Amino acid sequence: MSEKQATRRKLGNSGLEIAPLVFGGNVFGWTVNQAGASDLLDHFVNAGFNMVDTADVYSNWIPGNRGGESETIIGKWLKQSGKRDQVLIATKSGLDMGNGRKGLSREHILRSADESLARLQTDYIDLYQSHTEDAGTPLEETLEAYAELIKAGKVRAIGASNFKPETLRAALEISREKGLPRYESLQPEYNLYEREKFEGEVEAVCRENHFGVIPYFSLASGFLTGKYRTEKDLANRSRGSRVQKYLNPRGLRILAALDEVAKHYNATPAQVSLAWLLAKPAITAPIASATDVKQLDELLGATGLALDAAAVQKLDQASAYSEEERRIA
Repeated sequence: MSEKQATRRKLGNSGLEIAPLVFGGNVFGWTVNQAGASDLLDHFVNAGFNMVDTADVYSNWIPGNRGGESETIIGKWLKQSGKRDQVLIATKSGLDMGNGRKGLSREHILRSADESLARLQTDYIDLYQSHTEDAGTPLEETLEAYAELIKAGKVRAIGASNFKPETLRAALEISREKGLPRYESLQPEYNLYEREKFEGEVEAVCRENHFGVIPYFSLASGFLTGKYRTEKDLANRSRGSRVQKYLNPRGLRILAALDEVAKHYNATPAQVSLAWLLAKPAITAPIASATDVKQLDELLGATGLALDAAAVQKLDQASAYSEEERRIA
């Protein structure tokens, strides 16, 4: 397996080329410890995949955590495995790290980058992303800070996450006018259930400007794996509270269509959900997380599943909102 390389896709105009599935490091320091993470990352890389996504805040939602746990775990693996040149590290800054440390100001970005580099035990970040918009900081200040990091060799390319289309357009205009680095990728929430945030104007901006798109929550916090079908399935599950909102007629309609397509392809609902994303022309590679090697193998298998037009249409129709559902949403 170690000689295998998954087909690479260009991440916008960043110069980075990534395999069609990105490992989501949000589970590290939450549901996966150091030993488990090392096993997963070794397996991921040995299977020919190469991008790992994390953020400085991961996983500060766990009592006792302060943020930085995921980056620290990845950093230890990078040092112990010697595989830094085989992976692309994507991380983010901007969300609240406590004590007022948040946003996209020059001061915060430069400090955050150095802190992330120290935790990751590396000299450079391949893709550094603005985790969310910061209305209190001029876009020009943020982009100038990224220019400093790129000039210093600490960052190779920059991306955005959770940006509105008008903010992306404004940032691109400033990059053009001022000769500053431009955002080359977007990380939106996008999956079979959550379509409206991305489809439409955000997608249009990405396609017009040749952005790489690496959607998060690709499996809707596990709902699209088919594991959660009743309230009882949510009991004592780490993601139970996040999944509850999907248990409604539309969610169950999506699961039924996934079951049907999965049976036809002798695949699993999770694989079909990821393959549906990969069938979308704007998508470079979905981000997905696994907590054990068996689960990871299932997800990696999705990259070899090419859905035909009829299967994509069936899933599109099942996940479309009815007029009543749109009003409620």
